[in-house]
Amino acid sequence: MPDSKTSNQKKRAGKYRRARIRHFLFTSGPNKLSGGRVRHRHLSQDIVVREVEVSSPHWPAKFHGLRIGHVSDFHLGELLPLNRALSVVKQLGAQRPDLIACTGDLVDLDHHDAGPVLFAMADLQAPMGALMVLGNHDELHCPQTIARLAEQAGVVVLRNEVVKVNRQGDHLRVGGIHWAKSAVGCAKHIDQTCGDYVDLLLAHNPKAFLRAADLEIPLTLAGHTHGGQISLKKRPTSNGTNGSGSKGLKVGLFESGPSRLYVTSGVGAWFPLRINCPAEIAMITMKHGA
Repeated sequence: MPDSKTSNQKKRAGKYRRARIRHFLFTSGPNKLSGGRVRHRHLSQDIVVREVEVSSPHWPAKFHGLRIGHVSDFHLGELLPLNRALSVVKQLGAQRPDLIACTGDLVDLDHHDAGPVLFAMADLQAPMGALMVLGNHDELHCPQTIARLAEQAGVVVLRNEVVKVNRQGDHLRVGGIHWAKSAVGCAKHIDQTCGDYVDLLLAHNPKAFLRAADLEIPLTLAGHTHGGQISLKKRPTSNGTNGSGSKGLKVGLFESGPSRLYVTSGVGAWFPLRINCPAEIAMITMKHGA
């Protein structure tokens, strides 16, 4: 019988092949048929800076006013070339975040250009550093390489881990979990990781919020959805949830008791069309309060 390592490698290879087929059908194929116009039009769209104020009574008072630069879903590749990604990181740096949080899918298919983006992110020298989790696309090719490049750059990759981030002697507990497709899978990772209390949870899948809200974690940041990329109307900026369902956790700010979730529409895309759902850098100002 094949060992678990060989089995996981075969599963990853199968997912990678299927991802390449989707990439051809939704990205490279349409772009070639249009003579490159699809890609050009997509790249001509601006990436907005969205300022979001969030309050929670469980957020530590010593970190009242903390500014978190939240980015996700670069999907570095054909629809977001390296020079575009580096300009986004520069745009992020201009906002002077205290902490940088990247919630996965840095790359689309391959890890080849991940290094320069990770080094640029670390070079911003945010006072409390840069942290990230891996998304499902990061897991396609070689997640170990992305994690190694991040470590070399000085970006902390959280893989079912919790770290204490220091600011003038005070510590913020930040947790980050592995990618999981289902809410149940996310919950298992959270239970494995967040045995002790955490202030901030990074997860690629917003479904993690269902368990995070049970544990009354003050803030969860997630991506993955791209906001759907197409919306018939302007998206809301705040949504209530009772924690019983995950289909509505698409984009924006959500509340459940003292817990908050922000789902970013992301920097990049996996198909070249955005309507009423612009790519964004989310600047989260986190406050202690009701």
